[in-house]
Amino acid sequence: MNISLFLASHFVLLLAFGMIPSPANAQDLTAREVIARIQQKVGLDWQEGTVDTFKSGNPDAIVTGIAVTMMATYDVLERAVADGHNLIITHEPTFYGHYDQTGELTEHNDPIYAAKAALIDEHGLIIWRFHDYWHERDPDGIRVGMIKKLGWDAFPEILEGTIYKSPPTSIEKLARDIKERFDIGTMRVVGDPQLVVTNLAFAPGFPGFEPQRRLLARDDVEVLVMGEAHEWETILYGADAVAAGMNKALIIMGHIPSEQAGMEECAKWLRTFIPEMPIAFVPTPEPFWAP
Repeated sequence: MNISLFLASHFVLLLAFGMIPSPANAQDLTAREVIARIQQKVGLDWQEGTVDTFKSGNPDAIVTGIAVTMMATYDVLERAVADGHNLIITHEPTFYGHYDQTGELTEHNDPIYAAKAALIDEHGLIIWRFHDYWHERDPDGIRVGMIKKLGWDAFPEILEGTIYKSPPTSIEKLARDIKERFDIGTMRVVGDPQLVVTNLAFAPGFPGFEPQRRLLARDDVEVLVMGEAHEWETILYGADAVAAGMNKALIIMGHIPSEQAGMEECAKWLRTFIPEMPIAFVPTPEPFWAP
């Protein structure tokens, strides 16, 4: 008898009678175990007060697949369910506030919250936020993914991870390039379209007025490419700089486009040390449209 055939049939018999654990059982991981592995790989001490916590679901449930996204919108959750993923790793809040507090929503029987909570409960979804430590790891995971997609990784850095020197380009050309790379439908620009710039600053997401102001005010920054801001803060500040005759401009990508490639980078990173299950990047669609 062929020895390879004998060994193969013997293994099948042992597997059938439970004497060898099945590959599926050997690969089972709970959501809590997955997150513990992520925390270990980040390489930072986990602190109290972080928003990087479970937001819903049973952390001890077995994970069938991981969906990585910018925002766990209703649409994203539906697509995760359709693909069989029950652990959602989201960069931004799920329940409309930085700390995902749901007291007011439940107290007032909010119908939007109720619909989303019902979807989560119906499909046994587990949602965990990965925000603080994805930014705080070295290098910042959001910036790594975004700088690659912007194409700025080939430019010399003036200030590490924040300011880059590009070949001379007009604001109009730079804005068009960013719009096309990220398929942004409603990007906005403040400043002269024909202004030629070489020093580009990047401020993704919503860091607040002071970090954005400090960048735009620098002598070595001509254009600030940013996520979002209050219009009475950074937008007004940029408009005043332009009106005062300064060579300054703003390119406002929107929050989701300004960080989304960083979560695609996160999905790639997770695959390097969680090989047991499918890991998908589920992009969050831009919610705006222009009439």
